[in-house]
Amino acid sequence: MKLVIPMAGRGSRMRPHTWTCPKPLLPIAGKPMLAHVLDVFSELPIEEFVFIVGWLGEQVRDYVMENYEIPAHFVEQTELLGQAHALWLAREYMQGPIFTFFVDTLFFGADFSDLDAPGLDGVIYTKEVADPRRFGAVQVGPDGWATRLIEKPSSLDNKQVMIGLYYFNDGAALAQTCEELMRSGRQTQGEYFESDAVNMMVEQGGHFATREVSRWLDTGKPETTLHANRYLLDNGQDNCDKVHTWRSVLIPPVHVAPDAVIEDSVVGPYVDVGAGARVRNAIVRNSIIDAEAEVEDIFLEGSLIGPKAKVQDRPTRLNVGDAAAVGKEYLVDESWL
Repeated sequence: MKLVIPMAGRGSRMRPHTWTCPKPLLPIAGKPMLAHVLDVFSELPIEEFVFIVGWLGEQVRDYVMENYEIPAHFVEQTELLGQAHALWLAREYMQGPIFTFFVDTLFFGADFSDLDAPGLDGVIYTKEVADPRRFGAVQVGPDGWATRLIEKPSSLDNKQVMIGLYYFNDGAALAQTCEELMRSGRQTQGEYFESDAVNMMVEQGGHFATREVSRWLDTGKPETTLHANRYLLDNGQDNCDKVHTWRSVLIPPVHVAPDAVIEDSVVGPYVDVGAGARVRNAIVRNSIIDAEAEVEDIFLEGSLIGPKAKVQDRPTRLNVGDAAAVGKEYLVDESWL
């Protein structure tokens, strides 16, 4: 069994952070997003991992090779022509049963049993939502098999939406279908979607079941990343009892790196403080402070602070990237204040 993860996108909704860091390596609840994804699959017999990288892909390669002893392959997607195109590029590794997953979401409570059931060509993992129109929905027939995958449906008829996790019992068949999809020019929103490849397989007689997960978290935007951070801190990632601070109060749940410094501050709830970061004379809640960032003399809420950034002064909500400097001390012309 293999796990194929397309992650070549530029992560434009998470700028400015993704100008210098690929989205899968952005921090959340104590470690990169990619680490949480790999944790979810750690109990499955995954024999090979295939990472389809693009923008800043060398950082992904370095992170995986330095932190995991897994059989990994890296495929570069230089033209962002869509998910199906990315999977086709990895065709030499797509033999036998495979999972494909998009790394800007997290899920919990997926049913991985009986994947080798007779007559089952694949599984589309879903989550029921009240309004599916922002997502991709699955239409299911009376026999229980998926009949059509619909990107951004116009109605509320099908409330089971795709979470970006698929299982295929024949990865080579998926790769071949992706090639057929591109050869036919069949696109959605100007790209070759994996959902259209699944639709083509269904049209050719493929049998795909749907299985609902218990929890689905989006991490594609700053506000949803903070929401996912809160969920993870509430569910096992809090390390308040292991953190040493100076004249400070931690309000759980929080995650603080062992070498982070917190002085004269109130931190929490729902704060992730990265390695080497410093928080002084501050009140911080519902925020992610990346490695080696400095936060001082400030009330900070609902913020994403990039690595090595320095912020101070004024109650505020910020979204600043790598090595940014925000505060009165960093302005050349203080008359602006």
